[in-house]
Amino acid sequence: MAARTAPSQDKLPFDIDDVLTRVREAVRDFADAAMFALAAQGHDNLFEQLVACVLSIRTLDEVSLPASLALFRHASTPDALARMSPGDIDALIQPVTFHEAKAHQLHAIAVRTRDEFGGELPCDAQVLQSFKGVGPKCAHLALGIACGLEAISVDIHVHRVTNRWGYVKTRTPEATLEALEARLPRRHWVDINRLLVPFGKHVCTGSRPRCSTCPVLEQCQQVGVTNPR
Repeated sequence: MAARTAPSQDKLPFDIDDVLTRVREAVRDFADAAMFALAAQGHDNLFEQLVACVLSIRTLDEVSLPASLALFRHASTPDALARMSPGDIDALIQPVTFHEAKAHQLHAIAVRTRDEFGGELPCDAQVLQSFKGVGPKCAHLALGIACGLEAISVDIHVHRVTNRWGYVKTRTPEATLEALEARLPRRHWVDINRLLVPFGKHVCTGSRPRCSTCPVLEQCQQVGVTNPR
């Protein structure tokens, strides 16, 4: 049964199944988040997904997606990336934030994947998070896309939107992850990121969200919204 929250004032009861159905329709014509877009182009194994997620940290999808593709054209396997120098990797990922540090991180991930795991990463969140620079967000998203594991990835969009809805009440993405794991039906665990990234970019934006045309306005508590469009 769908999870609900009590209505506030004239709001309808919050039905997460209905809300996500409406969100799916609302974002149908927007570009997928970078890692889902890469998977659709065939870069769907766990190593590539982890590399792409590292590149995406604090970087817009519009920047990290082409950078990932540029890197994969030269090296898309652990062995190929390990044989490159961090400087060569850095030259291919210049547009992303913290590119020099990420070049060293990616080289270390490739070397360890090749030498310790025989070139194939296990579908294990603890293993992924043992790499420098990989936290729950990247580990969970890579595992959800590449391994089909039910895992919630909370970025700034998922954190902001679910709190604005009133579905959770948390102060940090880490706390949002815990709250969603306790409440969100498991069937939505991977899709919540796929849907709320474009929704957060184009509809439920950080400033001046487009509440007047939002398909879930009747159920959204609009927590913290002071200047909607």
